[in-house]
Amino acid sequence: MSLLAALLQQGTLRTLDHALAQSLRRLQPDTPDAVLAAAALASLAVAQGHAGLDPQQPRRLVDADLDWPLPGDWMAQLRASPWVDTPERDDHAAADAPLVLEHGLLYLRRYREYERRLALGLQRIARQPLPVHDPAALAPLFAQLFPQALDGIDHQARAAAVALRHPLVLVTGGPGTGKTTTIARLLVLLAAQAQQANAALPRVALAAPTGRAAERMAESLRLALQRLRLVGVAAELAEALPTTGATLHRLLGVIPDSPRFRHHADNPLPFDVVVVDEASMIDLPLMTKLVEAVAGGTRLILLGDPDQLPSVEAGDVLSAVLQASGDGLGTQADDATALRPLLAAAALQPLAAPLPFAGRRVQLQRGYRQSDALDLAPLAAAVRVGDSTRALELLRHGQLAGVHFHEDQVDPLQQHRQTLLAHWRGLGEAADPAQALAQAGQLRLLTALREGPQGARGLNERIEAALAGSARPGGGARYFHGRLLLITENSYRHRLFNGDIGLCLRNSEGAVLAWFPGDSPEHPRAFHPAALPAHESAFAMTVHKAQGSEFDEVWLQLPRRDNRVLSRELVYTGMTRARRALHVLGSAEVVQEALARHASRLSGLALRLGAGAAAREATAPAQGQLF
Repeated sequence: MSLLAALLQQGTLRTLDHALAQSLRRLQPDTPDAVLAAAALASLAVAQGHAGLDPQQPRRLVDADLDWPLPGDWMAQLRASPWVDTPERDDHAAADAPLVLEHGLLYLRRYREYERRLALGLQRIARQPLPVHDPAALAPLFAQLFPQALDGIDHQARAAAVALRHPLVLVTGGPGTGKTTTIARLLVLLAAQAQQANAALPRVALAAPTGRAAERMAESLRLALQRLRLVGVAAELAEALPTTGATLHRLLGVIPDSPRFRHHADNPLPFDVVVVDEASMIDLPLMTKLVEAVAGGTRLILLGDPDQLPSVEAGDVLSAVLQASGDGLGTQADDATALRPLLAAAALQPLAAPLPFAGRRVQLQRGYRQSDALDLAPLAAAVRVGDSTRALELLRHGQLAGVHFHEDQVDPLQQHRQTLLAHWRGLGEAADPAQALAQAGQLRLLTALREGPQGARGLNERIEAALAGSARPGGGARYFHGRLLLITENSYRHRLFNGDIGLCLRNSEGAVLAWFPGDSPEHPRAFHPAALPAHESAFAMTVHKAQGSEFDEVWLQLPRRDNRVLSRELVYTGMTRARRALHVLGSAEVVQEALARHASRLSGLALRLGAGAAAREATAPAQGQLF
């Protein structure tokens, strides 16, 4: 049996993947089966989040004992095929071929182009010159904003100082390390810098992949603005900070029924500074379009947690850029010299080795958000590095405040039914919609899966049945009093975005309205449920959907048995959504399997940015890794 037939028979390929291979066969019947199978797998790779197929490691996509071609023979057949273009080919016969073989990966041409264009765009931004300013002129304000900067190591201060000198900066760190606080103070410094140069205050855009993440960043900056005023920062500088955020789609300008945006290389964004939060969630095509829309002279600041889940769609852009940017703990020699008026000598050490990529990264270390109610840092550290022995020890001993391990429990609606239902019933008993929405963010049930009895859809159906009761006979009365809703597509007409959470409440006349947050917490907005964009229930959510959100109390349910969607990144992301209490349900075996798997993606972006051999090693599968 041919490899393509075997892949089809075992149900690995999607209809779209197989259709691509069949199209090539119809156009050229003598195309080798190995080339057809590779084309189908390159298409499948994108669906699994990779940029392309590595013929050296086909089991990264399909963990099956098939009659795989020898890697050398497979690569030779691909190079010889007219369907495959390679950068070293002298002829132009394959210039429009649907597949490209480069950096050891077989790409669909469109995704190779996204990757190539993104690498060029990032280097363009990182290398553009900035106006020369003397850092010493900002020293008094810098000391006011970062009072410990000259006394010891302050990673927030170092991040802000480095960002003053470079147009492309990545500020990375876990929850509570102060990423948005750092950016608020940086924006004040940039405003002061412009003021000293008698220039206009910088135009700043705040954006994130989802509406909820954008609003969270804007809310954090509003709180930071209040604190800056209290410490005596000049009003005109504090007021230069933006107070609203937008989704990336809204920032770029959606064109209905088109994959293109209004802002692009020929019509760039009209801002001097673009700040993007939750960068780990941005896929390859969207990041490419964002970078190309950044004008010459505009600063791009990316914030993210490198240990969170990568984007749902193709590409793990943040991880690839970080591979090219170093660990973020050292300081380049030129920065160390220039920033001595602002930072203590200890903060500028160690010196980092020069890198081909001109962007700068600063990794924040200290956690600021941790409260007495939740001691999550030791557990998150163990999960982040895949230390299942330490993670299970911490979970079982019960010595971490706010962390609860319900070992071998796999159905929270059975063992903790009354506790959970009491919270959800309380939403409908709140005094007003604003209070109900505030209460809705206090607790969330998170799961690794979407489908099945342990998936978000199955759990929501059971919760709805328990809450709606007789109000939902035969599946009717879909919008019952107290139903939580999750928006799953952007609607600019409604100002509702993917990830927004609302609540159905009955008014005094008996009509059910769907309430969503408004411009302020005290003034939510009401919609007729039938007018809403695509949505689903939100009592239970997948960890992917919860990315960019936080909840006071998180119940993280792991599957009954090992599942290929599990990874240390998924567990880490789910755990770190909690602010005050975390409940983990699952077996020790599943925790061990999850932490042994690293959710890396196949990509050539780090190589294109100059990361060299380290980039290839970083994408090599760890033991137990399937994707």
